[in-house]
Amino acid sequence: MKILSVAIPCYNSEAYMERAIKSLLPGGEDLEIIIVNDGSKDNTQKIAEEYEKKYPTIVRVVNQENGGHGEAVNAGLRHAKGLYYKVVDSDDWVEEQALYKIIDKLKEFVESGEMIDMLISNYVYEKLELKKQKVIDYRSCLPVDKIFGWSEIGKFKSSQNILMHSVIYRTKMLRECGLQLPKHTFYVDNIFVYVPLPFVKKLYYMDVDFYRYYIGREDQSVNETVMMGRIDQQIRVTKIMIDSHDLTKVKCKQLRKYMVKYLVMMMTVSSVFLVKLNTEESIAKREELWNYLKKKNERLYREMNRYLLGWMMQRKNRTGRKIIVIGYHISKKIFGFN
Repeated sequence: MKILSVAIPCYNSEAYMERAIKSLLPGGEDLEIIIVNDGSKDNTQKIAEEYEKKYPTIVRVVNQENGGHGEAVNAGLRHAKGLYYKVVDSDDWVEEQALYKIIDKLKEFVESGEMIDMLISNYVYEKLELKKQKVIDYRSCLPVDKIFGWSEIGKFKSSQNILMHSVIYRTKMLRECGLQLPKHTFYVDNIFVYVPLPFVKKLYYMDVDFYRYYIGREDQSVNETVMMGRIDQQIRVTKIMIDSHDLTKVKCKQLRKYMVKYLVMMMTVSSVFLVKLNTEESIAKREELWNYLKKKNERLYREMNRYLLGWMMQRKNRTGRKIIVIGYHISKKIFGFN
């Protein structure tokens, strides 16, 4: 029985995927590494199959036509045999000692019969060219080393959003909640971490620096120029998140507040880049996005306008544009891009 399945979505990843794979191999037979080759045109498939041949009981390769990051995550989930599921991007890696601790803790849950739905751990921004690291932890807002529910969470700081890097979900729960990421779309990691939240009943936070999130490639999806070029995909992801839940019906006050705040941040990022593009079309798209939210859920729209960021993102005059630039710097700090 595999305790943890880890999917590594790969597209033309020959230059860096081995670091991700090697960082996970110490997990041994408790771990299943699913390398999803998403229609790569380089040596990704060859490298993946070499590891599968060398570690046949640990590494599995899934080859598919190109469907984008989301479809690679979907494929990993479809093939996962582990009781828990995590995604590690091919240019990232994990820390060995933290991996041991997490697997041991998951085994404890399995052996005790008290299965949690989500395990949260710290992640580290790795800006190798600048030789800088920034650790994102949750000590101030989550109970440490205990099973808890949403009613026990505290206030999240602006930098403490729960991201794909920090979560491990129970595999069966992900399947039961009907999680399906769209094809050929970037930024779907937000959907991955957001949509299952109301289905999560038992959580556990381990204060270990597990995931190493690499920042620095020019073609990286969180690069500012790249994000502005893909703004339509950012908008699409934000709308999918709006459609996924009626937050006015989420019963737990703490969870609802967190999800509203997350959605405010998504609206902020989209609005900021649309304003920075500064075309008639982009300004119209910003207005359409907020009108989409208003039409979908006017009560939620009004609530989000009570947030400073939500209010700032809809200002239309010159002063409003300056305010939105300030909002950009806030969102940049929150999401850590560039």
